[in-house]
This record gives sequence, structure tokens and C-alpha cells, in this order.
Amino acid sequence: MTTTAAFDRQAVVELLAAYHGRPAADQPEEIDSIELAWLIHQVEQTHQVELDLDDDQLTRMSGVAGAVEVLAEILAAAPATDGPRDG
Repeated sequence: MTTTAAFDRQAVVELLAAYHGRPAADQPEEIDSIELAWLIHQVEQTHQVELDLDDDQLTRMSGVAGAVEVLAEILAAAPATDGPRDG
């Protein structure tokens, strides 16, 4: 079983910056819908969890700070799955 580590601002910024191939320092605060879908997928793959986010949580994730908050809440409560997930 894989345990979920804390998901902090730096992790979110680095993932989004990597998606665009830019330095983390250049990552804007806003997260668009495509970035959000990609971020959720990356978190699911990295932490081997399935995130079932409601509309309120998705709305809160429109910026880096909100994404950090929601992911921290969800990952703290989510049971980890065994083995790697298929992509």
C-alpha cells in the first residue's frame, strides 16, 4: 500500500509548471480547466488514489492556493490503493 504524503503549494506549482515546461517561479496563481484536469490526473497517479471531487471542490481549485487546500483535505482522508494505476 502506498501512503499519501502532504501535498503542498510547491508540489502544485511544480506540477503545473512542468505541464507548461516553464520555471515554477513563472507559474501564475490561476488554474484553468485543462490544467486542473491534468493536475488531478497527476495527483491520482502519483498518490495512487482515485479523487472523487464535487463541484464545490473543483470550483475552489481555480487557483493554486485553493488546489493546495482541497488536495490536502482529500489526500488526508483518501485511502491509498495497492500497486500502480493504469494510465
